[in-house]
Amino acid sequence: MTSVFTGLDRLRAGQWKPSKGERLGLLANQASVDRRLTPAREVLADLFPGQLKAIFGPQHGYGGEDQDNMVETPHAYDDALKMPVFSLYAESREPSSTMFDLIDTLLIDLQDVGARVYTFASTMLNCLKACARSEKRVVVLDRPNPLGGDVVEGNLLEPELYSFVGPYRLPMRHGLTMGEMALVFNHAFELDCNIEVVPMQGWRRQMLWKSTGLRWVMPSPNMPFPDTACVYPGQVIWEGTHLSEGRGTCRPFEIFGAPYLDTKTIRRRLPRDAGAGCHLQEYLFRPTFHKWAGSLCRGFMIHVLDPHAYQPYYTSVSLLKAVLEIHPRDFEWKKPPYEYEFKKKPIDLIMGSLSLRRGLEADEPLSFMREAWRTDLEAYVRWRKPYLLYS
Repeated sequence: MTSVFTGLDRLRAGQWKPSKGERLGLLANQASVDRRLTPAREVLADLFPGQLKAIFGPQHGYGGEDQDNMVETPHAYDDALKMPVFSLYAESREPSSTMFDLIDTLLIDLQDVGARVYTFASTMLNCLKACARSEKRVVVLDRPNPLGGDVVEGNLLEPELYSFVGPYRLPMRHGLTMGEMALVFNHAFELDCNIEVVPMQGWRRQMLWKSTGLRWVMPSPNMPFPDTACVYPGQVIWEGTHLSEGRGTCRPFEIFGAPYLDTKTIRRRLPRDAGAGCHLQEYLFRPTFHKWAGSLCRGFMIHVLDPHAYQPYYTSVSLLKAVLEIHPRDFEWKKPPYEYEFKKKPIDLIMGSLSLRRGLEADEPLSFMREAWRTDLEAYVRWRKPYLLYS
């Protein structure tokens, strides 16, 4: 197994140092640890005594304590380090100038999961914009994309659907690291932000998480395993419906369903290639909270057998199409609000396309819709090349 050293590991090894007296801020959470599982805040406090002045936390809280969307985390105070902990998922998702008055440089150390809708990318973008306005430096401590960096999948986000779950025209499975995304955002939004990326050592684009030699620490409460991240780029679409995406079970996103699903008919209705690389196990479950809490649900558990053949977005959109066809009277789209968007349908924000939902509702062949993605994906793969940091 290959040993990958994250940006934080390389910082500890001396690959980056602040200037004397430079005041540091840290955007991180419970997954921001080095190979010894030492939290980033402790690494910085030990290496650069007295220079860390403020901590910032993304959605779910600096400690990863808060469930679900639009569950805000209050600001706090770190008694051990004697400094404020600012929540960037509170009354605002953007850092204020008052927060940034405390620092000269913001270090960003967040573990992404490789899907466009994961909100850490939007939090980083908001910080880049704020740093550009206030002329603060940004240092991104890079981490692996757990899905690898070679494969991309899905339609590109339509600009009219930009939101907190889709800050830029990326496919659902984007194949970028956080450091690479920072470079993309800086150029695409013409921020002229002073950005430095501390790259990983030993990571290659074809690597999935299990090849990195790193220990998985949950980056959010419903992302317990690397297997969860593997299915997430497809399974997150159920957040835009009233089907349970498995919150309230021990395997969120891998398990999904609703009380009324006819699983055998759904399975028969799927295109043959929709099950490539995975097995759909018919599954009964009773969520302890969230959608259908306490109700017996019928659905599936996705077992990924071959992650290189499995296409999470195509598989889940195929399942959604089958549910729409078989249960037109029972099925419902989730209504707004969703991630602070109060008018647009959550499913449109998640899939990043109005035409995709309308095509599913009109029973258009999925093969036609999928073909439309391919040209855009080919252009995207060419476009992103200047921002890639790893071979």
